[in-house]
Amino acid sequence: MTLIGISEVMRSLPELWVGLRFTLLLVFASLAIGSIIGLFVCLGRLLGRGLLVGLCATYTTIFRGIPEVVLMFWIYYCGPLLGGFRPSSLSAALVAMSLYVGALLSEIFRGGILAVPRGQAEAARSLGVPEFWVWTSVILPQAFRIVIPALIGVAALTVKVSGIASTIGVTELVFEANVTAGQSYRYFEMFTAVGVFYFLILFPMSMIAKGYERKLVKRRK
Repeated sequence: MTLIGISEVMRSLPELWVGLRFTLLLVFASLAIGSIIGLFVCLGRLLGRGLLVGLCATYTTIFRGIPEVVLMFWIYYCGPLLGGFRPSSLSAALVAMSLYVGALLSEIFRGGILAVPRGQAEAARSLGVPEFWVWTSVILPQAFRIVIPALIGVAALTVKVSGIASTIGVTELVFEANVTAGQSYRYFEMFTAVGVFYFLILFPMSMIAKGYERKLVKRRK
């Protein structure tokens, strides 16, 4: 990377910062909405009956099986054919990523809940604890601690997937880098900078997940 290239990256930092903010906004919003979807789908599969269980299982299977880029393109380009209107690129990306994250988290939540020893919930019920408090005070807190490493993994995956949103015009980090590089022809320097940005986000998340996993292993010994 030459000094000219570095100086060009420095001049482009305001644009890259705007893209990074859109990336983080998209990631946090997708994780928040996806968490709500995932929790409801998880509870639907665990507590529901008949048709509800089938619908939740179908949702999980479909949205875990469709590539994220295909889902994003389908919502953005096929929306006008079905609903008569074209969603904005940001809303299409947000819907696609939220549905994808929700499908992943529903299985993670379900696995965490099933990993909680049944005896604890049964003991609480035998003492007359209302079902709401059994879930909120006994089952869900323990399940959440179990799935924290997996949740961090999904968050990291969501950060990576967010780059796909540039293909439909969302002005996130990759999009801004591509526009800036097209103006200066400094593709190597710009996308090296993008790689550094992603690394600075993802590496600490990886370290946190590994550290928490080591703590869980020590507690089980």
